[in-house]
Amino acid sequence: MQQLKENLFQAYYLARKNKRNTYNQLRFELHYEQELWKLYDDIITGNYQIGNSVAFIVDKPVKREIFAADFRDRIMHHLIFLYINPILEAHFIEDSYSCRKNKGTLYGVRKAEQYMGEVSGHFTRDAYILTLDIQGFFMSINKGILMEKLREMITENVFVEYWRKQADHHPENDLSYEMLMSLLENIVHHSPESSCRMKGSFSQWEGLPASKSLFTSPTHCGLAIGNLTSQLFSNVYLCSFDHFIKERLGIEYYGRYVDDFFIMHESKDELKSLVGICRDYLQEHNRLTLHPNKIYLQHYSKGFSFLGAYIKPFRTYIGKRTKKNFKSLVHNHTQMLREQEEIDKASIHKLRSGLNSYLGLLKHYKTYNLRKKILFKTGSSYERCGYFPSELNKIILYKDCIVGKNSLKRVSLC
Repeated sequence: MQQLKENLFQAYYLARKNKRNTYNQLRFELHYEQELWKLYDDIITGNYQIGNSVAFIVDKPVKREIFAADFRDRIMHHLIFLYINPILEAHFIEDSYSCRKNKGTLYGVRKAEQYMGEVSGHFTRDAYILTLDIQGFFMSINKGILMEKLREMITENVFVEYWRKQADHHPENDLSYEMLMSLLENIVHHSPESSCRMKGSFSQWEGLPASKSLFTSPTHCGLAIGNLTSQLFSNVYLCSFDHFIKERLGIEYYGRYVDDFFIMHESKDELKSLVGICRDYLQEHNRLTLHPNKIYLQHYSKGFSFLGAYIKPFRTYIGKRTKKNFKSLVHNHTQMLREQEEIDKASIHKLRSGLNSYLGLLKHYKTYNLRKKILFKTGSSYERCGYFPSELNKIILYKDCIVGKNSLKRVSLC
């Protein structure tokens, strides 16, 4: 089982990336080799059991319910991803952008820009854009249908042949197909809401639509938002729909990110007819429902919103929600840096990671003046802990950071 052992260690290193300071990760790391051998034994003996998740609510970018898996289970998610993603990739279309290497939100925006130019003859003729959204997508995924799709896409012959090529030894010495399917069944059919630990108060769930919570999802339906496997499984669940649009209907200008997708065409009537076709297919084959209040059809010249950006001919703007959240983040940082006499190292690092996340996104759009205006609107409070390069694409912390507001006392941050 050498290949499985190597992959298990690789999954561990992937799972702990950006999670080095969490309690679950630190507890596991104290005896990580011993813990990994236990997990290895559970896999090969078929005794692997999923632990309890932590359920909580986040408000940004929109209010949603998150289930954070135990660190041990996060390792398993990465292990499963290592084994099945290369096989699944062969089934996915080019224009599925979520949870895929060298793709993502920016790639999806760039493809939408490209398609807008092509469908309109480089903005010389009429064309229209239809955008659709699936209502309560993750909570409506039927687990039985999902497992059927996984078995169709990951057949035993394909799985064994692929991993034979990856290993220097006979595939029977690695994770078997039966083991893999047993693990997938366990993960897919697990109901984290039945044995989770609630973080925060029950009042935080108030106002969350029933279609967005596992606690109110239909029987045998729903995947936890927050798991790596859930993101991958969302692509599996809609893979046949992608092929239906591209191949059966012959739609050239189509793109999807999780449950948001667009279709572009020269004919407005053609797009109108596609709404009903998409609705019927999703209901019949996936038991999903199009969101009735999120159907938009308009001329390309008016632009459209997709993946946090607003795309128009010749120019793309950052989305209003992203702009608003960036302003809010800078405002909160300003309050903290000006009012608190002492700021601990963890808070400063959190400030850096949050700010650089937004600046890393904004730098891909023509937002230099926007960044400058927001960051320095009332003077820069960030001078207390770091500085910005001329491109304003990140904050660089001082090697030593002032702790007291009017003090020279410093604490090493690096």
